[in-house]
Amino acid sequence: MERRDFLAKGAVAGIAGWAGMGLARETSEAFTLNYAPHFGMFRESAPGGLLDELQFAYDHGFRAWEDNGMSARSIEDQDAIASLMQQLGMRMGVVSAKTGIKELNFASKDEEAWKVVLDQIESTVEVAKRVNAGYMTLVSGQVDPRWPREIQFANCIELLRRAVEIVEPHNITMVMEPLNRFQNHPGSFLQTVTEGYLICKAVDHPNCKVLYDLYHQQIAGGNLIPLFDLCRDQIGYLQAGDNPGRKEPGTGEINYTKVFQHVHEAGFDGIVGMEHGNSMKGVEGEQAVIDAYRAVDPAG
Repeated sequence: MERRDFLAKGAVAGIAGWAGMGLARETSEAFTLNYAPHFGMFRESAPGGLLDELQFAYDHGFRAWEDNGMSARSIEDQDAIASLMQQLGMRMGVVSAKTGIKELNFASKDEEAWKVVLDQIESTVEVAKRVNAGYMTLVSGQVDPRWPREIQFANCIELLRRAVEIVEPHNITMVMEPLNRFQNHPGSFLQTVTEGYLICKAVDHPNCKVLYDLYHQQIAGGNLIPLFDLCRDQIGYLQAGDNPGRKEPGTGEINYTKVFQHVHEAGFDGIVGMEHGNSMKGVEGEQAVIDAYRAVDPAG
């Protein structure tokens, strides 16, 4: 049976058949780092739906996955995704708590806004448990112009300490993501990995770390490798994307060969989320993404 013919019957409906069909597949060698694509990145090469994309990614050497939209998916889809990933031995990366990029929350002292954040984290815990995700993304919302910046940091720290009480019993690590203000997120409270480091160092808990998005940090000030070393003890997760354009490595100014080699030599064995678009459309563009990661993947 041809792969696409089999998968076209529907991703979720076909989950039981994955283990039993014994389909012959050629699988590429696994990447050295745990790069995590997302749904939609390989939709043209794997048109059979969610599970088809997961299997396609595995077949091409990817051993992790991330999905910012996981909370919006049906429980049926979440269960099917988790089942196939467990069967393949793939790691689930971040699921987003959707704490609000444009909201005034972490920087403020508004108990009502804080309750919304904590409720959202609590509901996302259930999603993370269902799909075996060990990480939950938080974004810091907007700057509060009424308060000195030092007070805003204190507010954020206090809120994160409350949030830790929610995720700790489930062994889920919150990863706070600084976002650049110049290109993508004007008014963002946390902008740099060093600000994230300060926050997480103050929270001082293993379930609260920094999400080091290399794309955002390149725009915010660069210095990617030295900052990785300086902030290493508080970095729980990496994400990639080249600048300008936020596409796959090799399409912009970041020397990902050097960056990835360095984080590999430093012993980073966590997940590297591929939070970027494809520079070209269609099957050719999807192959270009795979080739780009092969080109920059460190030697084992």
